[in-house]
Amino acid sequence: MALSAGIVGLPNVGKSTIFNALTSGKAQSANYPFCTIEPNTGVVAVPDPRLERIRTHLETQKVIPTAIEIVDIAGLVKGASKGEGLGNQFLGNIRQVDAILHVVRCFEDEDVTHVDGDVSPLRDVATIETELLLADMDALEKRKQRIGKMSDADSKAEKAAIEHALAIINEGCWLDRSSLSEADRDHLRHLFLLSMKPVLFIANVHEDDLAGSHPNVAELRNHAQETGAGLVIISGKIESELADLDREDALDMLQELGMTEPGLDALARETYRLLGLRSYFTAGPKEIRAWTIRVGSKAPEAAGVIHSDFEKGFIRAETFTLSDLEEHKSEAAIRGAGLMRQEGKEYVVADGDILHFKFNV
Repeated sequence: MALSAGIVGLPNVGKSTIFNALTSGKAQSANYPFCTIEPNTGVVAVPDPRLERIRTHLETQKVIPTAIEIVDIAGLVKGASKGEGLGNQFLGNIRQVDAILHVVRCFEDEDVTHVDGDVSPLRDVATIETELLLADMDALEKRKQRIGKMSDADSKAEKAAIEHALAIINEGCWLDRSSLSEADRDHLRHLFLLSMKPVLFIANVHEDDLAGSHPNVAELRNHAQETGAGLVIISGKIESELADLDREDALDMLQELGMTEPGLDALARETYRLLGLRSYFTAGPKEIRAWTIRVGSKAPEAAGVIHSDFEKGFIRAETFTLSDLEEHKSEAAIRGAGLMRQEGKEYVVADGDILHFKFNV
């Protein structure tokens, strides 16, 4: 399941630094606007301690976590919707992602210039969101004109959805957090509107403020709570340093900082949750692997994530839980205890299920 999230924000807020740390990539990071000219893409593993817990009881050659594609998009500026900076080129790139990771600068540093001269998280958020809303408004108006004279039922329903969406945007509201009906969303989905994407705010803090106690963070936290958006607090500088260390040295640094894990692990998991995703597991002698599904996926759909033939020829799924495995220590013991469930086509896969699929090609 190729799902992606795009990192956006004003220039010099730490986007590329965080992207590099996330992906151990080499995206250029410099103290001037537009140092990222083409979107950089990386694949980020989603840490899941359940995989190692499964391996404790089932021998395997390797463990494979699930992953999300992350796209680093150049810094947007005021007027981007009208082509300012590198404008529409990057707004187009954002349209292709499933969720938006909005990096907001919450640290003070005289050596790192701010495009507006000083640090103000809410002003910065308003600048970015206004540009994305204006871009959506332009897309909706153009679509409205294109189907203006069409009179079939679908076109009428789409025009009504467009009018509703425009009214919401004119109020300065983000469509994903609005009262837009599911039917209206279905009619607008093909437009890939920016404000219909869920948002996760990333508060980029000073390395001495990992707890997020600075007033800048409090402002952003309140805004996230009011709008229903997610929030993760990390220090791009620390994460960048951790990414350059080997595992043992990184663990030592985390311990010195009083951290149980890199902030980027929490960021990857929160992005996964934001996209409405869950994991199920397959386990065998070759690999123990996490697979990505959407909440509410039924067993045949989950099987299809592995291979389309599994979904087409689905017969049933055998499933057990990690708690079953930890109590009984092996699959054979689980079967002996009568806990290996046989589930059919209507079974809704639960997060953390361990599954074997029976299918007929």
